Amino acid sequence: MTTTAPADPRARLQRRVVTTLIGSQILGGMSLTAGVAVGPLLAERLSGSATWAGLGGTFQVLGSALLAIPIAAVCAARGRRPGLVLGYAAAVIGALGTIASAVWGSFPLFLVSAVLFGGATASNSTTRYAAADLALPERRARDLSVVVWATTIGSVAGPNLTGPAAPVARALGIPSLAGAYVFSVVGLFCAIAVLLLLLRPDPLLESRRLAAAATDTAEEPAERSVLRGLTMAARIPQARLGLLTLALGHGVMVSVMVMTPLHMAHGQASLELIGFVISVHVLGMFAFSPLTGLAVDRFGGRAIALVGSMILSSAALLASTAPTGHSNSLLAGLFLLGLGWSCTFVSGSSLLTGALTPAQRPAAQGAADVLTGLSAALGGAVGGVIVAEASYHVLALAALGFAVAVGLVAALTPTAARERLLA
Repeated sequence: MTTTAPADPRARLQRRVVTTLIGSQILGGMSLTAGVAVGPLLAERLSGSATWAGLGGTFQVLGSALLAIPIAAVCAARGRRPGLVLGYAAAVIGALGTIASAVWGSFPLFLVSAVLFGGATASNSTTRYAAADLALPERRARDLSVVVWATTIGSVAGPNLTGPAAPVARALGIPSLAGAYVFSVVGLFCAIAVLLLLLRPDPLLESRRLAAAATDTAEEPAERSVLRGLTMAARIPQARLGLLTLALGHGVMVSVMVMTPLHMAHGQASLELIGFVISVHVLGMFAFSPLTGLAVDRFGGRAIALVGSMILSSAALLASTAPTGHSNSLLAGLFLLGLGWSCTFVSGSSLLTGALTPAQRPAAQGAADVLTGLSAALGGAVGGVIVAEASYHVLALAALGFAVAVGLVAALTPTAARERLLA
C-alpha cells in the first residue's frame, strides 16, 4: 500500500486530464477537417485558377506554424490551458473570415483567414504534448497516442459534413462551399468551453511542481524562446530525430493530401465521394494511434519512425499510379498516407518529449510544430504548382523522396539506451 498510494493521485489526475483532452480533440478535429474537403475547391473558385488551389491549405499550415510560437510562449509562461484556448480562438476568427471571403468573393481575405484557421491545427498538435506532461515514461507514447486517436471521431465526421453543410449554407444565404465552416465555428467554441471548464489543474504546471518536489529543489525556470528551444533540441540526438521525423513525415502527408480533392474533382468525382476519401485518409491518421503508441513504448521511437517511412513510401507509390477522379488505388494510398503519418507523428512526438525536462518542453515542442508547419506549408505551395504545371502523379513521386528521407534519418540516428532496453 505504501509503495502504490503516492502514485494513485497522479494516476487519477492523468486519467482526468486525458479524458478532458479527448473531448477537446474530438471537437477540434471535427472543426478543423470540416473545411479540408472543400478548402481547395473554394480556393480554386475564388482565385479562378487551379494553380492557386493549394494556397488555402498552404496558408493554413503556415498559420499553424506561426501560431505555434505564441502558443508555446503562453504554455511556458501560464500553462497548457491558456495556450490551447489561444489557438482555438484564432481559428474561430479564421472560420468566420473564410465564410466572409466566400460571400464577398475575396481570395486575399480567404488566405488571411486560412492563416488564422491554422490555430486549430496548432492547438490540436499541442494537445498531444499536454497528454504527455503527467504521463509515466513507460506510458508516455500510449497516453499521447490515445489523445491523437480521439481526433478520429471528429476528424472522420468533419469531411462528411460537406453534404449537410449545403442546406445550412442555403438557409444562411451563403455560398455552399462555405457551409462547412459554420460547423467549424460551433465546434471550436465548444472545444474552448471544455478546456476552460475541465482542464484543471493545468497538466504542465502540475508536472513542473511534481518534478521540483521529487528533487526537493526549486522549479526549473521555463524556457519560452522557440528559437532557443530548437537549438537545445538539435543538440540532443533523440530530440533531433523527433524534430526531423515530425517535419518530414508531416510534409509528405500534407503535400499529397491537400491536392487530392482537386485531383478527384478534375475527374468529376462528387463532393460526397471526395469527402469519403478524405475521411478514410483521416481514419488512417488517427484510428490506429493507440497501437502506434504501444509499439513506440515497446520497440522505441526510432524503430517506428522507420516503419512510418516505409508506409509513407508505399502510399506515395500508390497515389502516383492513381487515375484522375476516384479509384481504389487512390483510396488505399490515402489510407496508407494517414497510417504512415501516424507512425511518424507519434514516434517523433514521443522522442522529442522524452529527451527533455518539463521546463524545456514547451519551447522545443513549439519549435517542432513550427518546423512541421513550415515543412507542410512548403509542400502544399509547391504541390499546387507541381499539379498545375505537371501532374498529381509527379507530386506523389516527389513526396516519395521525402518519405524515404525519414527512414534514412532514423537509420543514421544511434539508438538511445532506454530504447535498447525496451526492445
